Parts: sequence; structure tokens; C-alpha cells
Amino acid sequence: MKRSGLFDVEERLSGLSDQLEAFSRTVDFEVFRPELDKALAYADGSKGGRSPFYSMLMFRILVIQTLNTLSDERTEYLINDCLPFMRFLSLELSDRVPDAKRSGCFVNA
Repeated sequence: MKRSGLFDVEERLSGLSDQLEAFSRTVDFEVFRPELDKALAYADGSKGGRSPFYSMLMFRILVIQTLNTLSDERTEYLINDCLPFMRFLSLELSDRVPDAKRSGCFVNA
């Protein structure tokens, strides 16, 4: 019997009833990409400042936040803490997560 390692995320989650995973399989989020990119129209970055987070990541975060009626701070905490949230957002354990204090980051920002 193979022992699971601490970072075997997919193995830890397999077989569990994950509503976000089912939602992700049902909804084609890529159809929203053109409208998101058009609406956000990020600057080219020539004036400096923080680079924007990936638009699809932010959209999926808003979906999680809305479905679970979460505050910005609770959303940030759960993204960092909850493996199904990370999997829904296609984040690895080492990836940077948007913080709740960042202006315009979440719904309630």
C-alpha cells in the first residue's frame, strides 16, 4: 500500500464529493474570457505598480465568494486553507493568492 505524501493534493481529494469540481465541469468558464479581458483592459504596466492577477482567477474567486456568501477576509483565508478551493482556482500550494486588502480585488473591496 502506497503512503500518501503531504503534498499529494489530488490523491487526498479523489473520491470526495466536491461541489466546486462538479460546478467546474458543468460551466465552461472560458466563454467569459473575452468579456472579462475587454471589461478589465489592464494597463500595459509601463508606469509600474503591481501586476494584475489573471482575470479568470479573479472571476472564479468572485464565484466562490458569491456562492458561499463570504467576506473578503474569509475568502482569502479559505483560498489559502481549503484544497477544493485551490483546485477550483487551479492554484498550487506555492502559488500567490490575492489578498483581501488589495484595492478592487474582491467584491467587497
